Amino acid sequence: MRSPAPRRFLAVGAALAAVAATTAGTPEPYAAPQARPPLSPATLDARYTAVRGDIQRAYDTARDVGDDSRAEAFEAFLTPGRRFLAFDARGHGRAVEVIGDLARAERVAVVVPGADGRLTNFDNPKWAGGGARAVYRQARQVAPGVRVAVVAWLGYASPSTMSATVLTPGRAVDGARKLRRFVTELHDTNGRAQVALLCHSYGSVVCGQAAGAVRVDDIALYGSPGVTASSVTDMRTGARVWAGRADGDWTRYVPKRHVAGLGFGPDPASPSFGALRFAAGTGTHSEYLRPGSVSLRNLTFIALGRASEVTHA
Repeated sequence: MRSPAPRRFLAVGAALAAVAATTAGTPEPYAAPQARPPLSPATLDARYTAVRGDIQRAYDTARDVGDDSRAEAFEAFLTPGRRFLAFDARGHGRAVEVIGDLARAERVAVVVPGADGRLTNFDNPKWAGGGARAVYRQARQVAPGVRVAVVAWLGYASPSTMSATVLTPGRAVDGARKLRRFVTELHDTNGRAQVALLCHSYGSVVCGQAAGAVRVDDIALYGSPGVTASSVTDMRTGARVWAGRADGDWTRYVPKRHVAGLGFGPDPASPSFGALRFAAGTGTHSEYLRPGSVSLRNLTFIALGRASEVTHA
C-alpha cells in the first residue's frame, strides 16, 4: 500500500530546518485580562460579565490599531447570549466559552483543541468554538431531556504546526496544568455534573499529560499523534479512555515514537494501547466534529456518557 507523505507533516519538517523569524521587541497592543472572580455557583454570572469586559476592551484595541481580523472575531464574541469564562487577547490568544447552562448541567463536555488554535479561527467549525457548538447541537438532538453544557477550551498556548513546539510535549505540560485547574473549577461550580474531555490532535497530548490528576469520567482521544503514555494503564486515570482515527486523517503517518524529546509515543487508536476504540468515519484530520459525521455522533455519545450507543471501530 502506498504511504503518501502528508503535506502538513513535511511542512513541519521543513519548518524545523528553517531559521525562525523573531518577534522580540514587538510591542503587545492588547492588555492583560482584568482580575476575575473565582468560579463558583454564586460568582458565575459575575465571571461572564467580567470576561465580557475584557473582550470589549480587546475589540476596541483591535479597531484602534487596525487589527481587522481580530476585530471581526471579537465582535462575534460579543454577540448577545455568548458567555466566556476566560479570555486573553495577548499573543495568539486564549478563550474559554460555555455553550449551555453550566450551573445546572448533568453532563459537561470540554473540547480541547490541537495545534493552530487561534482567536481568529475560534468560531470555525474545525476549531474549538465551532466544534463545541456542533457537539452541543448534536447532544440536544439525540438527548433533548439531558441538561448538557459544552466548553470550548482554548485555555493553553496552542502550538503552530509550522514550529518545533508541535513535535514536543512542552506546551502540553503547561496546558495540562491549566486544564487540571479548570476542571477543578468546574467541579467547584457544579459538583453534580459528570465531565468528559474531548481531545483533538495536540490537544490529546494535553489530556494525556493531565489524565492522572484530573477528575473526569470519560476521555476521548481523536486524531492523536500520541499522548506520551505507553498505554491506558500508563495514563493512570480512572476515566474511561476512548480513541479513534478517521480513515482520511494524515496523523496515521506520523511516527509513533518518543526519541530525544521529540514525538509522543504509541498510537492511542491501536488495539495494543488498550483504549475503547470508536468508529471515526472516513473524514480528514479537521472533520471529526463535522455535522452529520459518524465521529461527531460517537463523540457526542461519549460526552453524554452513553457508552452502549457508541459504535466501535
